[in-house]
Amino acid sequence: MLIRSTWTLSVSEPTVLPRSYNLELVKQLHQLLGLEIGGKAIPSVSYSGIVGLYSISKDFFTFHPEEFYQLSLCGLQEFVTKKISRLNLTQSLEFLGAKFNVINREDEISSYEELYTTLVANEPETVRRFDLQFITPTAFAQSTTSLPIPVPALMFRSWLERWNHFAPVYLGGDELIAYMSNAVMLKHHKIKTRSWHLHRGYVNGFVGDVTLQILNRADSLLANVANLLVEYARFAGTGMKTRLGMGQTQLIPQIEHQ
Repeated sequence: MLIRSTWTLSVSEPTVLPRSYNLELVKQLHQLLGLEIGGKAIPSVSYSGIVGLYSISKDFFTFHPEEFYQLSLCGLQEFVTKKISRLNLTQSLEFLGAKFNVINREDEISSYEELYTTLVANEPETVRRFDLQFITPTAFAQSTTSLPIPVPALMFRSWLERWNHFAPVYLGGDELIAYMSNAVMLKHHKIKTRSWHLHRGYVNGFVGDVTLQILNRADSLLANVANLLVEYARFAGTGMKTRLGMGQTQLIPQIEHQ
C-alpha cells in the first residue's frame, strides 16, 4: 500500500523560520506518527518540507499570509501508510514558535500491485517521454560527497532500490539499470542548484524540470517498467535524504504538453 498525503497550509501573519527548520518538523511529524526517524538505510517515509513562495534572508525563511503552502508525507510500506492515513493535524501545525493553519488535506492512495498491474502486466500503450518536476533540491550520494545533476541512471537506480526493497514484485538489479542507461536519454532540462539546509551544514541539489526520453529501439516491456518507476517516484522521491525533504518529484501529465 502507498499513500501521498498533502496538506494545504497558510499563516495568519508573516512567519519566520530558520532555513534548517526541516529537521525539527520531521522529528515532530515522526513523533505524531509513532515512528523512529533514521535507523534504516532505505526510508519508508518521504517528506516535502513546506513548499510554496517565501522570502529568503540569510539563514531564515519568511512565510507570508497571502500565500498558500503545501506539506506532503508519503508512506512506502503498509504499516507506515496506515499511520499516515490516520494522522490528524487538526486545525494547525505548530513548531519552533511558528503556527501554520491547516486548510485542506488530500490523499492519493495506491499499491505496488495496482501500479504493476496497470503499468506493466496489462501491457498498456508504451509511454516513451516523461516530464518530471523536482520540487525540492535533489542529489545523489557519491562516496563522501553528492552529485546535484539529473543523471538518468542514478534516478532509476534510486527508484528501483526503493521499489525492490518494499514491493512484492522484484523488477531487476544492475542489469536493469545498465539497460536503462542505454535506453533512456536526458532530452531536456531547465534546472538550477539550490541548497537544502540541515541541522549542521547543507546539501546542494537541483530543482526544476527534466524530460526523459526512451529510445524507439528500446523494448516495450522495459519501457513500461521505466514508466512504472517514474510513476513510483511521486511517492518515493528521488535521490538522497528524501526523509528529510529532499528529492520531492512530480510527474507532469502529457496532456499539458499537447
